[in-house]
Amino acid sequence: MRENDFSRLEINLPACLGNYGYFRSRLDAGTKLLVLVKANAYGHGAVEFASMMEKAGADYLAVAYPVEGVELRKAGIKTPILVLTAGTDFFNEIIDNGLEPGIPNLVTLKEFCNVLDDRGVKDYPVHVKLDTGMHRLGFMTSELAGLMDFLKDCRSVKVKSVYSHLAAAEDPDSDDFTLGQISMFRQNADKLSAVLGYRPMYHVLNSAGIERFPDYQFDMVRLGIGIYGISALPDVHLHPVASFKCKILQIKHLTPEDGTVGYGRCGHIAPAGTVIATIPVGYADGIDRRLGNGHASFLLNGHRVPTIGNICMDMCMLDITGVDAEVGDTVTVFGENPTASEIAGILGTIPYEIFTSVPRRIERVITG
Repeated sequence: MRENDFSRLEINLPACLGNYGYFRSRLDAGTKLLVLVKANAYGHGAVEFASMMEKAGADYLAVAYPVEGVELRKAGIKTPILVLTAGTDFFNEIIDNGLEPGIPNLVTLKEFCNVLDDRGVKDYPVHVKLDTGMHRLGFMTSELAGLMDFLKDCRSVKVKSVYSHLAAAEDPDSDDFTLGQISMFRQNADKLSAVLGYRPMYHVLNSAGIERFPDYQFDMVRLGIGIYGISALPDVHLHPVASFKCKILQIKHLTPEDGTVGYGRCGHIAPAGTVIATIPVGYADGIDRRLGNGHASFLLNGHRVPTIGNICMDMCMLDITGVDAEVGDTVTVFGENPTASEIAGILGTIPYEIFTSVPRRIERVITG
């Protein structure tokens, strides 16, 4: 029996492939497509999702940390993998598994080259990160000279790509800033290429950038939240890939004399009585406690039913009064209805957080 046999995150293969095809259709024939599968594929299941993307024809995959790339290699994934945050402690694991590190600063580059030299490795593929305004990771313009001086005499690595990250590509009010980032990126990448004596791949567009700035796709683009069903354009309706579902554990018919529902006695029974259903997901499964006490409602047999009482660690209760239901019926926490975006709106956050909050104890099941 699985750890939580009553709950699952369904990954809809046709929806995934439909989203993939939509973004592919916006690219020139020669533009490569990298798919982000970091953070357990934004909560969708890294191995499962990477396998789907490999079969779909993705040119690259990207993870945040070396351990994520190692997991994919052990699962048999052969597609090139960019490690966005290579760090300084796992270079041997990166090399042993054929991963390609992102290089954000000279300290990381020098330490990686020392490991390569000790192992007698030449021309190992790396990806140089430029900071064009995000100010998180990457070489600032003022640091380019030091980078170029080092690379002139370095034979341990070969720069496979140069890239940067757009801070607000989804925001029309920030378009001047975004175009400034792209301009700075092109200038600095060209300076680096001139010193290298060859031209690496360039990539700067994220999901929102693919949709809103297609003229700047360069050699490759990086598809993240878009593949999972979130568009930056108001008139584009991508397909939600993940549906978080669970089964009713128990149904109770309560009268006012039964008192209250849940921890803290916050769930109040209606004067005419209340029917509650208990489902096997709680805040340990990504159901934020702020969704309790009627602040959110989930889908049951075609009806939206609100939460009642406080969210528990492994369970929560729903007010299903007036809805025909029985133990074992399926409740949808998010998917087509409600959407992850709706849940995010209730919590004042973004769909990324909703997806990545679903823990690994919830099984990922590919459907379709």
